[in-house]
Amino acid sequence: MNRPSPAPAVERAHDRHRYEIPVGGRLAGLTAYRDHAEQRVFYHTEVDDAFAGQGLAARLVQEALTDVRRSGMRIVPVCPYVAKYLERHEEFADITDPVTPEILHWLKTELRALT
Repeated sequence: MNRPSPAPAVERAHDRHRYEIPVGGRLAGLTAYRDHAEQRVFYHTEVDDAFAGQGLAARLVQEALTDVRRSGMRIVPVCPYVAKYLERHEEFADITDPVTPEILHWLKTELRALT
């Protein structure tokens, strides 16, 4: 009888400003962020096509948002996937801030500095 494999663990790669979900020794997905004062601004989420349809993006984002809550920070969902997730999961509404023009300008400046 086969045992179900354990759910992949989400890891925060703080030095790379992202949460990662590895599967079988490969990076299956990530959600990227930048910290702005007490806010964690999520701007990109992706899952490798080889791992699509396994619910990994939802697990990744749920664990990332739970980590933000534990840290005492707030969520800013610039990433469309994170924003959609938050629409369906109201348990994070109390720590979610709106995306503002100021945040978008700040994020653009931050990301431009990386290139």
